[in-house]
Amino acid sequence: MARLWRLALFVGATSIINRLFRNWRAADLRGETVLITGGSRGLGLLLAREFAQAGCRVAICARDEAELDGARAALNIPGLLTVTCDVSDGRQVAEMIETVNREFGRIDILVNNAGIIQVGPIWSQRLADFEQAMDVMYWGVVYPTLGVLSQMRQRRSGRIVNITSIGGKLSAPHLLPYCAAKFAATGFSEGLHAEVMDHGIHVTTVIPGLMRTGSHLNAYFKGDEESEFTWFGLADTLPGSSMPAEQAAREIVQAVKRGDAEIILSMPAKLAARFHGLFPGTTATLLGVVNRQLLPPDSRDATLKRGLPIFARLSPTLQKLMSLGSKPAQQYQFHAEAVEAPPIEGPAHGVQVAGWKGETE
Repeated sequence: MARLWRLALFVGATSIINRLFRNWRAADLRGETVLITGGSRGLGLLLAREFAQAGCRVAICARDEAELDGARAALNIPGLLTVTCDVSDGRQVAEMIETVNREFGRIDILVNNAGIIQVGPIWSQRLADFEQAMDVMYWGVVYPTLGVLSQMRQRRSGRIVNITSIGGKLSAPHLLPYCAAKFAATGFSEGLHAEVMDHGIHVTTVIPGLMRTGSHLNAYFKGDEESEFTWFGLADTLPGSSMPAEQAAREIVQAVKRGDAEIILSMPAKLAARFHGLFPGTTATLLGVVNRQLLPPDSRDATLKRGLPIFARLSPTLQKLMSLGSKPAQQYQFHAEAVEAPPIEGPAHGVQVAGWKGETE
């Protein structure tokens, strides 16, 4: 017993010393320029505020100009630069980087945050859904990163922050396009860290769990959309499974200052990642059990439905249970228009997969 106590004290003391050392070597970000993709709402909006409070000059991008106008008013950051850009389009990304360089002279910190969430069983997914997820959350990370690497290498300084997901560590059912793209982004981020660290460039891979940003209201749902929205919305909003987005933003900025290689946010995400690392086969079996509880296997409606109009159809009890996530939706710009999402017509790159038709399989 005495040995166990001594071991526990040693581990605790080592952890405290390590944390103090990491905080001691934290960089001062004042005067540096940060570019945040997907910065008009949710976590991106909060990160813009946190970096501004750290003394950074801030540029944010998003596809929707009206959302950028709303973000500018919500943030009220002096000198904030907003750029309309679809990060899945390499040409637009190049133009955005040129605009930020012209306005601020350089980009010291890149935060790849843009994302899209499609929820539904595999039988309801089309090939185009996977391609769209990869376009936004993989190529939307690669394009901006390649766009800033040369200038960072020349200066032998720079920070790249890739917001991935616990879905990039273990793949959850009914989130396959999202998880596949996040796995790709996580692999890119981890490999990039190893390749550029000798050039003075720090790459931080951020693995968030669920956060209370109200993202369920702007996600897309397929299959039995009300059932899909209910399980995802509850998981996304209840305190036991999700964390406050403000806390996540603070922890990310601190990790960037320290130059951490990876940070996992929220205790459920940390436990899930560690359990999966130790018992991958058991995790896969457990996720199969979870899948059986989510939906009957014949839910194949492939129509994309946005979360907000689905939320309006729920019972008052469910709406009240999700209220923790609905309040941040207003505060962090996640108040999407109550309209259905436009359909995705066919594969974006002209790729065909023999025998797979998704919703009609």
